[in-house]
Amino acid sequence: MPKAMPEEFRRRAVGLTRQEGATVPQIAKDLGISDSCLRRWIQQAEVEEGTREGLTSSERKELVELRRRNRVLEMEVEILKRASAFFAKENVLPK
Repeated sequence: MPKAMPEEFRRRAVGLTRQEGATVPQIAKDLGISDSCLRRWIQQAEVEEGTREGLTSSERKELVELRRRNRVLEMEVEILKRASAFFAKENVLPK
C-alpha cells in the first residue's frame, strides 16, 4: 500500500490541477503519484467544497465509528439473549 501523503501536499496538488493548461496526468507524473490517486483527491476536494455529491471526510469518519458501535451493540444484545435463555432454563421448576 502506498504511503499516505500529508494533507497540505494533497491540497497543493489539487490546486495545481485547477490552473490553466494543467493536465492531471502531467501533474501526477511531476509529483510522483498515479493519475487515479490525483483524480480521487480532486473528487474528494469537490465533495468537501460542496460542488459534488458524496460524503465529506468528517461524515465518512462518523459513519465508520457508528458502524463499529452498531456491531458492538449487536454482539452485546446477542450475548444477553443467550444468557437470558440459559438462566431461564435453569429456573424452570420441575412438574
